[in-house]
Amino acid sequence: MNITSFIQKQINISSRSIEATVKLLDEDHTIPFIARYRKEITGNLDEVQIFTIAKLKAGFEEIQKRKEFIIKSIEEQDALTEDFRDRIESCFDLTILEDYYLPYKKKRKTKASVAIENGLEPLAKILCAQKTIPNITTLGAKYLSENITTPEEALQGARYIIAEWINENNSVRSGLRRFFQQTAIIESKIIKGKEEENEAQKFSNYFNFSENLKRSPSHRLLAILRGEKEGFLRIKVKVEVDEALSIISRYIIKTNEKVIKDQLSLAIKDSFSRLLEPALSNEVFQIAKEAADKTAIQVFSSNLKQLLLQSPLGEKRILAIDPGYKSGCKLVCLDENGNLLHNDTVYPHPPQKEGKEAVKKIKSLVNAYKVEAISIGNGTASRETERLIQSIAFDRALKVFVVNEAGASVYSASKLAREEFPSYDVTVRGAVSIGRRLSDPLAELVKIDPKAIGVGQYQHDVDQTLLKKELDAVVISCVNSVGVNLNTASKSLLSYVSGIGEKMAENIVKYRLENGAFNSRQELKKVPRLGEKVFQQASGFLRIPTSLNPLDNSAVHPECYPVVRQMADDLGVEIHDLLRNKEQIQKINIKSYITDDIGMLTLEDILAELEKPGLDPRKQVKMFAFDPSLKTIDDLKIGMTVPGIINNITNFGCFVDIGIKENGLIHISKVCKEFITDINTVVQLHQHVEVKVIDIDVERKRIQLSLID
Repeated sequence: MNITSFIQKQINISSRSIEATVKLLDEDHTIPFIARYRKEITGNLDEVQIFTIAKLKAGFEEIQKRKEFIIKSIEEQDALTEDFRDRIESCFDLTILEDYYLPYKKKRKTKASVAIENGLEPLAKILCAQKTIPNITTLGAKYLSENITTPEEALQGARYIIAEWINENNSVRSGLRRFFQQTAIIESKIIKGKEEENEAQKFSNYFNFSENLKRSPSHRLLAILRGEKEGFLRIKVKVEVDEALSIISRYIIKTNEKVIKDQLSLAIKDSFSRLLEPALSNEVFQIAKEAADKTAIQVFSSNLKQLLLQSPLGEKRILAIDPGYKSGCKLVCLDENGNLLHNDTVYPHPPQKEGKEAVKKIKSLVNAYKVEAISIGNGTASRETERLIQSIAFDRALKVFVVNEAGASVYSASKLAREEFPSYDVTVRGAVSIGRRLSDPLAELVKIDPKAIGVGQYQHDVDQTLLKKELDAVVISCVNSVGVNLNTASKSLLSYVSGIGEKMAENIVKYRLENGAFNSRQELKKVPRLGEKVFQQASGFLRIPTSLNPLDNSAVHPECYPVVRQMADDLGVEIHDLLRNKEQIQKINIKSYITDDIGMLTLEDILAELEKPGLDPRKQVKMFAFDPSLKTIDDLKIGMTVPGIINNITNFGCFVDIGIKENGLIHISKVCKEFITDINTVVQLHQHVEVKVIDIDVERKRIQLSLID
């Protein structure tokens, strides 16, 4: 099996497209670049398909590397036959490969190895031959030595050897593995003495719990694991022992001789309890954990994508407020590009209650800095601050938004924030982040570790390497789908652009500081160490609104500029006359511009881009207001309908901010009247909803909501 057939076996994509994509990946082309600018070559594969091919390619290469190691290791032991080599080379299952390798692994001292040193391997072979033995005690007595003093000791040693052979038997392991995968039960129990601890109560559903491991949903398995990690639960994976022993016996015992059956049965029990059960329990548990991780990461990735692509307000002057009580409300004024113009603090809430002074100061700043919108963080004192702002009689209409401030404190204490604002403390930096999230959420949120943004569950419990890889892919996809202003983008944002990376982003920012704004995409080549390859991968995703060449502010790649120039010449107009000119664009016969390098798909993209150059795929931001009568959970009544914003989505439901401290949960069964398996088909992150309150647990601070009338 080659890499193409390996990948095609797992996804329904033509071999031609797979081969082409693998070749492009081998040539170090990025996924966004391949998806956008190499459609003819891949057969119009999208980013998700290309990312899947890249993952499968990495998996194939990992298997090949492991096979090479195993073959070399067995070869060095002079144990590799041609038949065995063929079996290894034709295997593409890492688990089975490890089964093949198990007998040849270097082992620490075991009960079996000690028995072999004591000369008991011939006795083990006699028992395994399963031929008639007149007297088992007499047979055992033949193998007495300085270390083996009784026949039973000899038989026990032989059974240790047989137990290890059973453990290394591929057929036994495969049969038993299937049994574990189908029937293994995960069991959790509260650790004695922990029942009454407050922190343990969140795991109360799992104090005495068991279910089929295969059917355990991601969120439940991860919750149980967290309970174990925090020291409240004890977990065990179990199967029916008698059935497991019966499965092994069917592979091993081929005789009706009671004496031999008894010896082999003892060896089977020993092999299962000491070797097979611990290994396979751990293996099946790890498989379940990996599946749970992948599901949780997929949910997190979906949420993150929606969060990063949430609606931007755009280039507006913003007054950002980080609300608080005792420490006051931090105010910052930002210009159209998010630059800090001024910062201040007011204390309108208890204990100071300087409301009049706060109103006066806010009105003054709005007028002085020509503020067009106000951004309020949704943390402590958010609702009170929002009500204060709404009560102020400004001399013109201002849009007021409450934004999710999750992760703002992480950014404000980061090295990046210190570099951006070396003269300001964390409170100012946090308020700046709140303001910038309104104008351009994507540009601001890329500065924060996605795990700190708060749109997933159990993100600290899943495989961190896999999580980072998947989330980085989401950020890269979002950044490149929107495009980046080369002259205003931060180092963080630039680092996610196709082909650039962190070090090159630093070089670009440094060049920009020393030489001023870029006047064209071609000027990028003057950046130190930015060669043709990086330019090819990155340039199409960078925008320069002030460039003399209007295509520099579009998604048309520089390698296609000549064909656009030709289109304009053929129509007798300038390139800028084509932009947004539907009448002129419709005159273009794109078939006449097809070449060996540029096909129909690319030409169709070019025309779409000429019609709407640099189109931002994000929707326009919408105003939202919470119910002003709701201040705490005590104000809620069952049956009432309230406005809310969906701020987190899981497999079992979604959480809704209704303007009080506690979020409410809409269980997946209450999202719509029809049965659904994927909640993302019905709701989206930051969606504005009207929800019905169906249950309130004041003591546990839990609110159940419904989208069904």
